[in-house]
Amino acid sequence: MDTLVLILKILGSLGVFLYGMKVMSEGMQRTAGERMRRILATMTRNRFTGVLTGVTTTGMIQSSSATTVMVVSFVSAGLLTLTESIGVIMGANLGTTLTAWIIALVGKFSLSAIALPIIGVGLPLFFAGRNRWRSIGEVLIGFGLLFYGLSLLKDSVPDLKSMLASTDPAMKAQAESIREFVAGISGKGYFSILLFLGIGVLLTLVVQSSSAAMAITVTITLQGWIGFHESAAIVLGENIGTTVTAWLASIGASADAKRAARAHFMFNVIGVVWMLVIFYPFTAGVNWLGDMLPDSFRTEKHDSDVGFKLAIFHSLFNLINILLLVGFVPQIAKIVTRWVKDDKVGRAPRLQFISQSLLDVGELNLPEAEKATCELAAITRKMFEGYLKVLDQPEKDLTEDVQLLKRLEDDADVLTHDITEYLVRTSAAELSPENARAVSRMVRIASELEEISDVIYRLVQITARKYRKERAFGQQATMNVTDLASAVVEMITLYETVLKSGGANEDSVNQAEALEVKTDKLRKLYNKASMSRMAEAESSVKTEMITVEIHNQFELIGNYALSVVKNAYYLNNDEEGAEDGHR
Repeated sequence: MDTLVLILKILGSLGVFLYGMKVMSEGMQRTAGERMRRILATMTRNRFTGVLTGVTTTGMIQSSSATTVMVVSFVSAGLLTLTESIGVIMGANLGTTLTAWIIALVGKFSLSAIALPIIGVGLPLFFAGRNRWRSIGEVLIGFGLLFYGLSLLKDSVPDLKSMLASTDPAMKAQAESIREFVAGISGKGYFSILLFLGIGVLLTLVVQSSSAAMAITVTITLQGWIGFHESAAIVLGENIGTTVTAWLASIGASADAKRAARAHFMFNVIGVVWMLVIFYPFTAGVNWLGDMLPDSFRTEKHDSDVGFKLAIFHSLFNLINILLLVGFVPQIAKIVTRWVKDDKVGRAPRLQFISQSLLDVGELNLPEAEKATCELAAITRKMFEGYLKVLDQPEKDLTEDVQLLKRLEDDADVLTHDITEYLVRTSAAELSPENARAVSRMVRIASELEEISDVIYRLVQITARKYRKERAFGQQATMNVTDLASAVVEMITLYETVLKSGGANEDSVNQAEALEVKTDKLRKLYNKASMSRMAEAESSVKTEMITVEIHNQFELIGNYALSVVKNAYYLNNDEEGAEDGHR
């Protein structure tokens, strides 16, 4: 029973730590998510600034997993190249070592004494603040809970020396069994190191967080359950285990996103391999550095605080690994490019929601959705170009072209469904007001683009019916259709440009409104001309009815296109929303 209570206390303490990390990371994403996205997209132009960006980003959100998931998402969205992403991933490995230093402080200070005041400062901001201040309050609460969880974890894991010195026979027997078990798998040279490395991999896979695994490792080391060499080997295993998150995030993503995940795995494995070769000399050097620490770092239990030695080992290992491999980023990129083949030509892969179990990265999913929306706009452009080809070549058998247009229309339906589902899942997170508005606008934009694809395919069917019935347009009717089609092409080009640039400005909105008015006027003018031709020649009634139907469908595309541009404008503006472009 006592053992069960002990396990539950440790799990509860770990839960407080993980929840604090989750709250702090999500608050930081809402506070600085847009800034982090800009930094990742613009400050990674060479491998060295990429490393610095990775260190900074991971230090801010305290999760290398969140950083690597974000990198995979950005590579999939085309905001980062594979080479740039490898530098960021390298930096993320160093940034996450800050966790070890924070945890090492548990052995020196009563973090619970400062944790509650930090939560006390954050609580009024969280409940009384709005937008940014509320997010800052959330960061403080998460930071306080993280410290408090670490303190609870330290208090929950009993000190092995105290247990052995206890007068309670049951506790003493328990401590003896723990010591015998550890002794049984220790002291066997490299076999023991590999065994503890495997434990580190499994531990990270179970808790799905290298920070949580590090917290457990440092705590049981501080409490004397395992020695420094064993804990260092576990840390190496945690470096491999943490790569699984990015690997999982890349499932269903683009080939480059998969390559970024493989590069993360490859970088960490190479580091562990060379470290195993020099493990004992390296740990001896770390011990020497630890012994050089000031007296203020020493405790009654250790000649030199083993928690700080472990933090030194973790940081030094990752720093040296970066220095050794940063010059070989192009070579790593070539290897993973051979490892993961290019996507097969054909339909684009389905849009996958990028997330992980412990941290809600909803704020970081938006670039992927933005990219998918641009892809949907590109499909409508291809469809309209294909329709014009069918319209302009009545004498040719274009059955294959019509089938291609049908596949594109199906792709547009699937992609719209994926974008909508993706954005709904993103909106399940507590987003900043700006991103919540962006999500609702992107849902509307995707819906309008899907309507445009439906209208274009309707035009294909109307034109196919015209050919089957052998309805030939007159010269004037052909010129009118061509004129209206040119205005539609302008509208499609405009909204595609606007979406690629990340949002519309007032000039774009004014241009879209002018084009929509133009298509509406032309539709009315040319429909009137068609009615006049019907009155003059009864035999042309059915042909002219087809012409009128084509004019109406063109004008409908103009309405949907205007709505796309207006909603794109309100992606980045605070006004209530776009007026409906439909008339």
